[in-house]
Amino acid sequence: MIRSFLAPTIAAAILSLATAAPQAAPNPAAKKDDSFQVSSPHAILIEADTGAVLYEKGADQLVAPASLAKLMTVETVFDQLRLENVALDKEFHISENAWRKGGAPSAGSHMFAAIHSRVKVSDLLKGAIIQSGNDACIALAEGIAGNEDEFARMMNDRARELGLTKSIFTNPTGLPDPNMRVTVRELAKLSAHIIRTYPEYYKWFGEREFTWNKIRQQNRNPLLGMDIGADGLKTGNTSEAGFNLAGSAVQNGLRLIVVLAGAKSDRERADDGRKLLEWGFKGFESRIVLSENEAIADAKVFGGAKGSVTLVTKDSVRLLVPRNANERLTAKIVYNGPIRAPVNEGQPIGTMKIWRGDILTIEIPLQAGESVPVGTRTQRAIDAAGELMYKLFRAGAQRL
Repeated sequence: MIRSFLAPTIAAAILSLATAAPQAAPNPAAKKDDSFQVSSPHAILIEADTGAVLYEKGADQLVAPASLAKLMTVETVFDQLRLENVALDKEFHISENAWRKGGAPSAGSHMFAAIHSRVKVSDLLKGAIIQSGNDACIALAEGIAGNEDEFARMMNDRARELGLTKSIFTNPTGLPDPNMRVTVRELAKLSAHIIRTYPEYYKWFGEREFTWNKIRQQNRNPLLGMDIGADGLKTGNTSEAGFNLAGSAVQNGLRLIVVLAGAKSDRERADDGRKLLEWGFKGFESRIVLSENEAIADAKVFGGAKGSVTLVTKDSVRLLVPRNANERLTAKIVYNGPIRAPVNEGQPIGTMKIWRGDILTIEIPLQAGESVPVGTRTQRAIDAAGELMYKLFRAGAQRL
């Protein structure tokens, strides 16, 4: 049974950190989320390390990804490199399908790979990342999986492994398909994973240009030239999707990720991306709110030598808190209980959820801070009777 309770002590401690922030001169970044808005209908801003959400708007609605689907394409290839199923110097054939559908004869973005040529995986990845080449993506898909459909299956399998439960990918390019849909929240999660897991490949997202077949093309990401610490990730645009963007920037050791979908123009996309990143950097500061192995609360144990177990955080918890301290932070502990004995120290128990206003900003895993062995027969009988009474009480309350 899912149980939850407010953690007033923790919530008060977190809130005190926010209200203790020094007062600064008013600035636009210090406004509440309900007064700060961007034009794009779908947007999210997160902190890369923790996934803490700073801003969201239509973040869970399914939308057409356009070329942001290529983030899943290259992650799937990166994973194959990690598994040593393919190598960077492996050469893949540029088929007529890749050339005709994604190359020079097409109306989309391409790296100008010549038909029936052979291109190294490393160059195809650069063509997909920097130039958003559809021909590069199709060649990668065919080289790894044999065809685009089979590669799309790999993309979806990989997405589920990474916890992307809603997004569906039907091709490696992001070319329009009514069945291909994503959410900006899941694309932000994917972006954070790429940055964290593949630093040796992520650097390609920040390269300003790439030349292939003696043709030099510029990276389409408008954030890279804005002097705001941006170093990735990608843009996308189709008539169905509008103008999309996944971007990341670092300032003073803090990395933020922004994802937008459905902007009306490339100008609106660029302006919204910059606006969100600057708002995040100026309006928040990072603070340690919980120490490693810090006791958070007690969870009820069924049939144990003790009636409860202390819940702790495995690692220290750093949280971005508003500089202006005009939003309330609240916390709630959620676990599936009562927890049946025996309980082992370090056993995952539940999560602590922290809200900033109405936004669920972060979920922190909690674990048992101690071991609780199985109790005596009398202790187990008392617990069983207590749990029965609890269930009867809940059933009666639900009928009222």
